Amino acid sequence: MVEVKEILGKAEEKMEEAVLYLEEALAHIRAGKANVKILDGIRVDSYGSMVPLNQVAAINTPDARTIAIKPWDKSMFRPIEKAIMDSNVGITPENNGEIIRLGIPPLTEERRKQLAKQCGKEGEQAKVSIRNTRREIIEKLKKSIKEGLSEDLEKDAEADMQKMHDKFIKKVDELLAAKEKEIMTV
Repeated sequence: MVEVKEILGKAEEKMEEAVLYLEEALAHIRAGKANVKILDGIRVDSYGSMVPLNQVAAINTPDARTIAIKPWDKSMFRPIEKAIMDSNVGITPENNGEIIRLGIPPLTEERRKQLAKQCGKEGEQAKVSIRNTRREIIEKLKKSIKEGLSEDLEKDAEADMQKMHDKFIKKVDELLAAKEKEIMTV
């Protein structure tokens, strides 16, 4: 006999993963103020191997418009600057011999709209993932009727699945609204 709670639990896990992925993706989208997360994807050539930037330098935000990168080894200035220039961050690093500074430029109206659109795409991806999970689970529940699950239990499980779907879609919408507000705030 199919365990309905187990199926719904797996569905909830998958939907939660979609929301967590979205949160991570939105954190990497620059919103006009300094956020060290925009540097997470950058890898630096350190003594022959590619390592994340945060493993060769201390990264912090001294103010809302600046990211400061302080390499632990003076020989890492060049490779760090090169990695930042080669990345899609779109900011030119400034080096004073002690610290590499990234000045976050204020976003133009056009760039804000592009970023909001990018957020929308990420959100739609998360929603599609949540919808696909719902569809897979409902199909699984319908098949389980043949394996002995009562139709009443199946209908109840479907209703629970729909409620769970709605809850996660609402979470995605809230995340998108918050990020869009952050981007559009001048």
